Parts: sequence; C-alpha cells; structure tokens
Amino acid sequence: MNYSFSEKVSQLQASAIREILKYTADPEVISFAAGNPAPEAFPIDAVKEISAKMLAEEPIAVLQYGITEGYTPLRDMMKQRMAAADCFCEEREDLIITSGAQQVMELACKSLCNAGDTLICEAPSFIGSLNAFKSYNVNLVGIPLDDEGMDPELLEAALKANSNTKLIYLIPNFQNPTGKTTSLARRKQIYALAQKYDVLILEDNPYGDLRFTGEHVPSIKTMDTDGRVIYAGSFSKVLAPGIRVGYAIAPKEIISKMVVCKQVSDVQSNNFGQMLAYGFLKNYDFDAHLSMLRGIYKQKCERMLAGMDAAFSKKIQFTRPEGGLFIWCTLPDDCDMMGFCKRAVSEYKIAVVPGSAFMVSEADKTTSFRMNYSTPTDEAIDRGVEILGRLTKEMFG
Repeated sequence: MNYSFSEKVSQLQASAIREILKYTADPEVISFAAGNPAPEAFPIDAVKEISAKMLAEEPIAVLQYGITEGYTPLRDMMKQRMAAADCFCEEREDLIITSGAQQVMELACKSLCNAGDTLICEAPSFIGSLNAFKSYNVNLVGIPLDDEGMDPELLEAALKANSNTKLIYLIPNFQNPTGKTTSLARRKQIYALAQKYDVLILEDNPYGDLRFTGEHVPSIKTMDTDGRVIYAGSFSKVLAPGIRVGYAIAPKEIISKMVVCKQVSDVQSNNFGQMLAYGFLKNYDFDAHLSMLRGIYKQKCERMLAGMDAAFSKKIQFTRPEGGLFIWCTLPDDCDMMGFCKRAVSEYKIAVVPGSAFMVSEADKTTSFRMNYSTPTDEAIDRGVEILGRLTKEMFG
C-alpha cells in the first residue's frame, strides 16, 4: 500500500552522519565521522562498582517507575552544582532530567513553538537539534558564524525580519560541528538582542566541561537576569552517552510544561542511568575525572592538528578548537565538497562528515566537512590524517 506520512516528519531525512557511518562497517575504513567519547574515557570500574551497589541496596528503585522530573537526589545535586556555577536560581527556576540533552531541544520546541514560528540558530548547527526543530514545522533561520560566534548584525536583522521568533538556539562552547567558541563579548551581545526583541535563548552546552586550553568563558545562563535562558547540559560526553542522562534549567513555568510534554514522550528518563550518574557524582572525584578527560582530548586534538598541518594541502582551512570533539575543515570555494567526502571514504577509506549535514536548509551551500578526534586511536589519527592529506594535495595541490 501507499503510506502517507505526517507533515511533521515528511521533511525529515536520515542523518547523513548515520549514512556515512555505514561505510565504517568496512574494517579498512578509518572513521573521523563519529562524535563518540574516547573508549579510554569511560570510568568502567567505577560504573561496575556503582551498579553493583545500586542493585544490592536499592534494586526496586532502579527497576521501578520514577517521577517525570527526574531522580530527586540527582536533581538536588545538579541544582547545587549549577547554582555554584551561577546557572541556577532556586527562587525562579527548576531543573528536569531528560533522556540526553537532545530531548531538551525537542521538549523546548514542543513547549514553546507553534508551526510557523521562527527559531533562529547558528549555521551550521547540530543535525540532531535541527531535525528536532524541523519536526515541529518551525521556520528555521540560520545565522552564519565567524570566529567569535553568531554575527550580531545578521542576528538582529533576522530578529527584525521575523517578529514571531520564539527561540535563539546556540552551542556556545566548542560548537558541533565547527569546534568554535562564542566569545564573551558576543554572548553579551546575543543576550542583549534577546532582551531587546523579547525572545528566549536555548543554550546547549554538552561540551563545556571539556575545555583543554584557553580561558573559561561564562555561560550565557550566568547573565540571565530575567528568566530568558533555557540551559541544556548532558552527561553523555563526560560520563557515558549510553546512560542517556541530560538536564535542563529554565523558569519554573517552562519546566512545568516540559514535564507534561515529557510525560507524553517517554514518561521518565531511565532510573538506572540517573542513579548511576548520581552515584558517580556523590562517591567519586568528578573534577579529577573531568581533568582526565581534558588530558585525553587535548592530546588527541593536538595530534590531529599537527598531522593536518604537515599533511594537508595549504589550501585547506581548519579550526583549532580549545575543547570539545570536532575540527571543521573548509575546502576551496569552487570545489565539490560532497565529491571529496565520497571519494575519501570510497577510494581512500577515510570517513568524514560532509558539512551539508549540518546546514539549516538543503539550499545552503558549504565546502566544509567535519572531523572528529575523540573516537579514533592515536595510530588511526596518524595514518588517517596522512592518507586524507594525500587526497587534499592530489585534488588541490
């Protein structure tokens, strides 16, 4: 029979990242396409100990239903941690545990946006969030990034042109896919524009704890004097993505609506993952763990950048992130980026993600692609960058 899909999903396409990852089933392919934490970053022994203790002492709590807002001890601990970072105000805000930070984007859009409302985001941006927004038929408007973040003049022009703007979405720290960080001055400008045009900011910060060089930049949430910023965080990149534990901080009125929407989606996030995250925060040195992660990613990033400096054509430009997991590479203006990416994986057995996967609209053109340094081994980084470099010199001199 013929199937007729809803307007909400008819425009959604399979992730280009997932499509390229199909090539990685070939054992000869070196993948720079994923965005997974390094295998050596997982605290496996601690997870075993915490899991055994949970199942020995609180098996029913682990296996039973929980409340939609999240496991209360974890919520209380995260409120304390975020208040210490000036990102939580007990009087006016609340915190909800979600099934990964991605669910925050979906719940925020579902709670606040009607079909046709405008949502402004960075261009390029994270494909998972873009698809979440598109599923609610919002009018997505992308603002190009320079080295400091969103261009404020273009942002204001978009706000003027779209009086129905509900949200400004951005990933200010080590952005996925570009690795860029929004400067402090630019964060202040973005917040001021949100105030001027009376819109909310959705600040997605999954990588903020992974700064391995440069100076800390305060989150936009620390500037939030009038309940304008919804803050999203995650344990995926700092503990384990498989536990699917994220969280959102927002004004109580917004959180209450997100709770109702989450009850429709999945009732609650899984208790095991929440209790595991709580056990790690309570009984282990989380700051020492983060320091270990930063050391891993600093070494991997520097290794990949050094290899690219030596092997890549000088006509290729690339970012130099101060944290996170990604490097954004840009080919010459007149090149076929998709052809380059396909040739890289099919002929040279190197997988990267074409930049078109992260564009707001299919009509948006890009000659960039994303590389990941957290997942591959050091040996794979060295060999893969050298091989990819040969292709860049062959194609671009």
